[in-house]
Amino acid sequence: MATNGLKQWGTTPPISMALPTAADNAANDNLISELKRQNNYEPQHETDKRVSTLKLLYECTLEFVRQASRKKGYSENQIKEFGGRVFAYGSYRLGVFGPGSDIDTLVVAPKHIYREDFFEFFPSVLEQKAPKDSIGWLTPVPEAFVPIIKMELCGIEIDLIFARIASLQVVPRDLDLRENKYLQGLDERELRSVNGTRVTDEILGLVPQVKTFRTALRAVKLWAQRRAIYANIMGFPGGVAWAMLVARVCQLYPQATGSTIIHKFFTLIGQWNWPSPIMLKQIETGTLKVWNPQLYPGDRKGLMPIITPAYPSMNSTFNISKSGKEIITKELKRGGQIAAKILANQLQWKDLFSKHTFFTRDHKYYLSVVASSNDKDASLAWSGMVESKVRILVMRLEDLVDLVDLARPFTKGFERVHKCKNDSEVDEVKKGSVKYQAAGTKAEVADENDPQRAAAVQDGVALNQSSEPKNEAGSNGSHEQTIYTTTFYIGLDIKGKGSQNSPGTTDIPLDGMKTFNISWPISNFRDTCTSWANYDENLHELTVTPIRNYDLPEDLFDKGSGEMKPTRPKKKTSAPTGKKRSFQETQVRDSLLLNLRQGTSARN
Repeated sequence: MATNGLKQWGTTPPISMALPTAADNAANDNLISELKRQNNYEPQHETDKRVSTLKLLYECTLEFVRQASRKKGYSENQIKEFGGRVFAYGSYRLGVFGPGSDIDTLVVAPKHIYREDFFEFFPSVLEQKAPKDSIGWLTPVPEAFVPIIKMELCGIEIDLIFARIASLQVVPRDLDLRENKYLQGLDERELRSVNGTRVTDEILGLVPQVKTFRTALRAVKLWAQRRAIYANIMGFPGGVAWAMLVARVCQLYPQATGSTIIHKFFTLIGQWNWPSPIMLKQIETGTLKVWNPQLYPGDRKGLMPIITPAYPSMNSTFNISKSGKEIITKELKRGGQIAAKILANQLQWKDLFSKHTFFTRDHKYYLSVVASSNDKDASLAWSGMVESKVRILVMRLEDLVDLVDLARPFTKGFERVHKCKNDSEVDEVKKGSVKYQAAGTKAEVADENDPQRAAAVQDGVALNQSSEPKNEAGSNGSHEQTIYTTTFYIGLDIKGKGSQNSPGTTDIPLDGMKTFNISWPISNFRDTCTSWANYDENLHELTVTPIRNYDLPEDLFDKGSGEMKPTRPKKKTSAPTGKKRSFQETQVRDSLLLNLRQGTSARN
């Protein structure tokens, strides 16, 4: 479609076809220079290694198809023709990968090769063909929501998924998965597997200038990560959603530079009339279910719908909560103000990428969600499952509309290892204490690519989980216990109209002698987590504890970069009255402190 002879990208005509000015080009050069200073691009030799690694995976794909076909009795002449393909998708395919990025990869095979064949043959073929010691680790997860083999190959983390094309007896070298005819005959897992490649390729095909899109997307991803609003699992947009937002702005300003796209991005998306959807093209219809709020009530619940362009279209941001929307909108406004000042030469691009203030300034109250275990493997799977449910706790807290203004989960969990000498110390650790953290260790950001965690997050699958507690004798002969914890933090903004606390509830003490009762959301969250099919009360613990900002652990703050932990406010002093506190006042105060320290345990 065109307007006044101009090519139209997307669902509406462009807002501006203006060519870049000299100032625009200079701002874009400065943006790219800053992205390089921020280590956003990797060296060419590392990119070359990615290319050779994908070539190795392609060779393994052809060989795995040959071996599986021989087992099924096909002739050698047929086997030579079957072929196979490897498609990269995600950040690598979009061209916005950086140092340490993984590669999302899809293996495609002809119709007679099944998922079971992939998991049976591919790992052994890879071990045969890969250079010596190039496989760091390899974990098949066939039961996952999207069946996957996770691995480290040639120093690169690879997520490898599989799909057969039911309509193809031979896989052509020029296979284009964007064609809907290749979806015929696929089961739900196969449809999910090909979806990532189809969406990524559609996005690249729907932007006017791919180079400009990539520059802008690199900046937006870095900004969203630094501001802690990049995590689909926690109710924020993920990589694909941010890519679609940037692509839509590129469609509306086809001639603009990356720096101009950034400014327009904050202006346009920051003022968007949600829940009107953002789409890169009109939704295609067919036999498969597509996003349609007129037809499906569930599709009307999306607060910030961003619709994938590949058939069957779906809402990529269905899990954004009320609080998530508020935080994203606030950050977009802040970003727009900074971008405008950058283009006016009042600030620099580095100011846009400044770190969040989630722990240092944003909230007065927090919830500490501690998933713990005495077994390392069990801890990884358990914490991954708990992480996938944190947004449920957020939504339950938001249900307390008379009490909660905002509930914001941090986008990462923090893993710690503790050495405890007795059960009392173990109980403290399970409630969030870091007093017994193992010497020489520090809090580590939970690795979202760890196969144990990823399996649990995707489909509640537990790998290599032992039911035997793993304790050890201490150097002095004592029975020392090692406890592994992953802690997730939720920042709370509350209305401040507390009530007198009740014994046995989980309350947050407010200023004065009032409390904020959060027992019901925590109880509901606990029940959800402990209903996990692999839950074992001998291995898994879950505790949710309210905490004030000045009581947050020290290791959450980067002192080297100047981050300061909040301090306890000084008590206001007044002239002495000579009147002692009543027994009732003292009892309420002590009960508040007890409730604060006790939290809520999954074993209560």
